[in-house]
Amino acid sequence: MNPLDKALICVDIIRERKATDLVLFEVGTLTSIADYFLIASGKSSRQVQAIAQHLQSRMKEEGFTRFGVEGERDGHWILVDYSDVVIHLFYQPVREFYDLEGLWVEAPRVNIDRDRDTRKSEN
Repeated sequence: MNPLDKALICVDIIRERKATDLVLFEVGTLTSIADYFLIASGKSSRQVQAIAQHLQSRMKEEGFTRFGVEGERDGHWILVDYSDVVIHLFYQPVREFYDLEGLWVEAPRVNIDRDRDTRKSEN
């Protein structure tokens, strides 16, 4: 499976737990860390933890191997690594403080509208 399809599966899964403000960056040309960064928020640390747990459970069901996870205990910023797709789940005030969108402003954003036929890369 290509990395974009994997990233879009992650988008669908975290939406199931009402993640908000989803942003998908194509970072493969800017870093060797991953091909895509997915950033999303929850309204509380408990919701962020629930989103992360649901993501990991569903991705395992889909046959994907998690390479690492950080921050689960506190639930302020949870990073889940699926090699070519890295998911950053934030408690909203923490997301504003770290401003990853500002750090990756040069990375193209992927349109993640619900209709898969309309998804395209954009700057």
